[in-house]
Amino acid sequence: MNYLKIFFGILLVLSATRFIPHPPNFTSLIALSFYIPVIFGTRFIPAVILSFALTDIFFGVHSLTFFTWGSVFFIGLISKYFFLNISRRLSGAFFGACVFYLLTNFGVWILSDFYEFSFSGLIKCYTLALPFFYNSIASTFVFSLIFEGLIKLNKIYKNYHKQLTS
Repeated sequence: MNYLKIFFGILLVLSATRFIPHPPNFTSLIALSFYIPVIFGTRFIPAVILSFALTDIFFGVHSLTFFTWGSVFFIGLISKYFFLNISRRLSGAFFGACVFYLLTNFGVWILSDFYEFSFSGLIKCYTLALPFFYNSIASTFVFSLIFEGLIKLNKIYKNYHKQLTS
């Protein structure tokens, strides 16, 4: 039952940030992909991917789906190496944004006809995607700070509760 509650919470947060008007790539996806496994464990990575898949039904499943969902999966897996403290978590979330940018734009270069299939085409693809990357970094930072605030509030609550029961 707890898994379902967390799944619906993930779905709600991700849906809200995807459906409410926002700048391109300014969603909670990367921060959720990173922080959900940090907070609840890697067993919740499928919940993040399923939430992303359900919202993709409304936006359209496309040829890059493997790259976007794959990056979400990879970000979730690497999060366990960054959980020790706030600076490591924030750097891990930033690293997740970089992973998302590199993998999804590699997919654009490989699967689309927009860029020539050469090293210069790959560089052009990454260069033209920089404005989206800036938005991803900004949204990841904003949502990471929100998650860090929730982590801090949870610690305060636990300490307070521990003092009451002692």
